[in-house]
Parts: sequence; structure tokens; C-alpha cells
Amino acid sequence: MTATQAHGSSRVVLVDDAPLFRAGVAALLAEQDITVVAQLGDASALRDAVDRYAADVAVLDVRMPPTFTTEGLEAGRELRRTRSGVGVLVLSQYAETRHAISLLRGSGAGVGYLLKERVSDAEHLAAAIRRVGAGGTVVDPDLVRTALGAPRAIDALARLTTREHDVLELMTQGLSNPAIARKLALTSKTVETHVRHIFTKLDLPADPDQERRVLAVLTGLRAS
Repeated sequence: MTATQAHGSSRVVLVDDAPLFRAGVAALLAEQDITVVAQLGDASALRDAVDRYAADVAVLDVRMPPTFTTEGLEAGRELRRTRSGVGVLVLSQYAETRHAISLLRGSGAGVGYLLKERVSDAEHLAAAIRRVGAGGTVVDPDLVRTALGAPRAIDALARLTTREHDVLELMTQGLSNPAIARKLALTSKTVETHVRHIFTKLDLPADPDQERRVLAVLTGLRAS
């Protein structure tokens, strides 16, 4: 593990098994006033590093040692369960819808999924880190296109009422139904009704509500 003690506006733990990749990302982020406070070659010490260096965001590769399957994804999900105030941004070489949906299950707050090809755009990466660190949601546009299809998503969104658009926008920010109700000064029952209407108008499959909520969020993010 290596650490720095600069005073960037965001503090990041970067997890990737390739040392040159980690060094390159850290250098790019330093130019954007984001400090990589710790670099790890695997996710085994992630929680300790987040606590030790008071990190705001963890940036992880999906495929990590020892099996190079989903160790990074699983570590990110575990971090979300145990450190709810820490954002998680997962990087992947592939637009794998099932991985993004797995990561977004739950509140969807403070979480992101980007393709590694976006990393070379330092401003884009820094913006994603800041949004995730502030409790927002970031999903790579290529993944959204894969999951939904652009024309279908835009056509379906046109069916929503203004209030349903308001509710969907807050869903994309990771807010729960009770939080949306407070934000819009509505009853929880009214918000639940709006959410059901959103599911119907977006032609989402009759999967469990949590799966449909993730797909609705992906649709909203595609439009934005």
C-alpha cells in the first residue's frame, strides 16, 4: 500500500492489480484536485484503507486477484453495506449489465459503474468520482444503451407525467421512496403509486420491484 497526504477535494482509495494503471490514474486525478490516498493491488485491505485514510470514494476494478472474476464488484457491494457514507465507483473493461444491476441494488446512492476506456478523460473520471462521493449515481452510457436501447428508452420516457419525471429524477439520485416523499412533500403512498406508474409506462418486465427500480434508474440516466 502507498499513501499520500495532499489536500484534494476528494480522497480516493484506488484498487487495481496493475501498478502502472494505478500510478497513471493517480497522476491524472491529482491534476483534477483529487487525492489518491491509498493504492491497493487487491481488495483484501479495502475497508482498512478506507478507514485509515478517511476516504470519500473507493475506485475498484471488477476483476481482481485471486480469481479475476468479480472480487472487485463484491468488495464494492460489501463496502456499500458496511460504510454507507463512502462512494463506490467500479471500473470494467466490458459493459456487463448484470454487474451494474448487482452494484445498484439497494438505495443506488453513492455508486457508479464506468468502462475503463473513460479513465483517460481525467475530467470525466473526476466528475464521476465527485458525483459518487456526493451520494449520486453514475452509469456508463454504453452500458445503459446495452441494457435498454436508446430509442426505446427515450420513447418510453415521453409517456411520463411531469410529477413522474420528478420522482424518476430523484430515484436516479439514489433516494428511497420515503426520502422522495419528503423531498416532494408527498405521502409515501402517493410516491409508491407514481413509482408503479413509472414501471408500467417504461414497459419494465415484471421482475421483483428492486430489479425494476434499477432498470428505471438506468432509463432515467440514459435520458440525462
